[in-house]
Amino acid sequence: MASHRKSRPVGTRVAGIRTPALATAALTSVALLSQSANAAPADDKPSLEEVEKKVDDLYRQAESATDNYNAAKEKTTKQRKQVDTLLQDVAQRTQKLNEAREELGSFAAAQYRTGAAAPDTATFLLADTPQDYFDQTQLMGRLTSRQKGAVDDYVSEQSATMKKRQEASQSLQTLTETQSDLKTAKATVQKKLADARDLLSELTAQEKARLAAIEKQKQQEAARKAAELAQQQAAAEKAAQEATTPQQSTPTAPDASYATKAAKALAFARAQIGKPYVWGATGPDSYDCSGLTQAAWKAAGVDLPRVTYDQVNAGTTVSLADAQPGDLVFFYDDISHVGLYIGNGMMIHAPKPGAYVREESIYYDGESAIHSVVRPA
Repeated sequence: MASHRKSRPVGTRVAGIRTPALATAALTSVALLSQSANAAPADDKPSLEEVEKKVDDLYRQAESATDNYNAAKEKTTKQRKQVDTLLQDVAQRTQKLNEAREELGSFAAAQYRTGAAAPDTATFLLADTPQDYFDQTQLMGRLTSRQKGAVDDYVSEQSATMKKRQEASQSLQTLTETQSDLKTAKATVQKKLADARDLLSELTAQEKARLAAIEKQKQQEAARKAAELAQQQAAAEKAAQEATTPQQSTPTAPDASYATKAAKALAFARAQIGKPYVWGATGPDSYDCSGLTQAAWKAAGVDLPRVTYDQVNAGTTVSLADAQPGDLVFFYDDISHVGLYIGNGMMIHAPKPGAYVREESIYYDGESAIHSVVRPA
């Protein structure tokens, strides 16, 4: 009988189990499976390193979305000005059209009063004297010529007005679409930041302390890498100074004019240290990353584009080894972050939401995070 029971397929016809022993065993199995299922989420809890990476990724995604928001906002501002200009032009042209229409009406009234037909023998017979006929003929000739000009003006103005109205309508539609993109980008930023805050809020005090220790280790490693770069750059500069011919000097060394502008940009950036990172902000009380670099170089008389993926094209790309104070350092494959190089492997930047403008190693997120170095102006 035991052999027969073992051969029974497990889990078949549970409702048909007749012996209490089998029923008890089945219930026990179900209970164990249930406990295992309930325990699974605890086993799947991410490590602190994974939490930190996920939070950093969310902040990076938020910063990338911030750039999209900034671009859409800038585009919206330009398109709104364009729409306002077009609508103003349409209003002016409509007024001219109405004036041309009134002029045509006055000609029609004049013809009605003097007779719509051209002067002929009947007009001559009605005239008191030959001089009267001559005067009426001259008047009608002038009216016909002026009326033709008025009609031409009216038709031309009407065509131009219709064209401007179409341009205004199309610009309004484009503006509406861009405003939709702006709204979407804003919602994306807010969602990513909220997700990051939720993750951090779930950590215990002990876990937060460990996370802070991990962050400190990263900063120490970044400082070490920055010191190495500073030594390399110092050695290269010394070699360039000891060179005996112009050909041996470094080709990417900035001229005095650039150094002067860079000093002004850096002085401005240093004055912003301690101000909060706020996405979409361009100062003076808060900044996002590209808002800070744009404002810094504007203080030096150089206009940079608003967003990182435009700023990266606003100058000459140089190697990291040739980076000079004032250069822009860009990060990540999507070019979603930028800082202002101050030398010795350090930069001033607006790091991320919840942080403040500060000096930090360009290796703050690892060497692989560095995308490129660009010299503006």
